Parts: sequence; C-alpha cells; structure tokens
Amino acid sequence: MPRTAQEILDHADELAARFERAEPTDVRDATALQAVREAFLARAAAERELGDAVVRARHEGHTWASIGAMVGTSGEAARQRYGQAVNAG
Repeated sequence: MPRTAQEILDHADELAARFERAEPTDVRDATALQAVREAFLARAAAERELGDAVVRARHEGHTWASIGAMVGTSGEAARQRYGQAVNAG
C-alpha cells in the first residue's frame, strides 16, 4: 500500500510524540550493562596494548614462534593475527 511522503512524515511525528509521552514500564538496574561496557573497554585497551607489544617484539627481532609462545598460540597463528600491524608499523 503506497503512502505519500507527507503521510510517512506525519506518522513519524505521531510516533515521536508517543515516544516522548511514554512512561517507562520496564525499568531495570543497568549495573550489569555498565559492567559489560567497562569489560569491553578494558578488553579493547588490552588488545591495543598487546598489539603494540607484538610490534615492538618483532622490531627487536623476536621470532613469531617466541611471540606465539607468549600468547599461547603457534607462531603462525600469531603472525596471522598481528602480522599486518607489524608490517604497518
């Protein structure tokens, strides 16, 4: 059922007004979500730090096998994961 642009805009205005008037019915404690966000940010920071450390290790001549051993994987897996960052840096 085709609608005009004006009908779509009018409907959007109606929905926006309804949203503004609505009272929340499902109010929950967001502490757990905040913990998820903080953990995500910490993981992202740790990943950046690890990537930087791998780049430094490679520039100092350490082998992919040695780096892989430090991160609990094979040298080839470490190279596949961090090789592009090393080549860029």
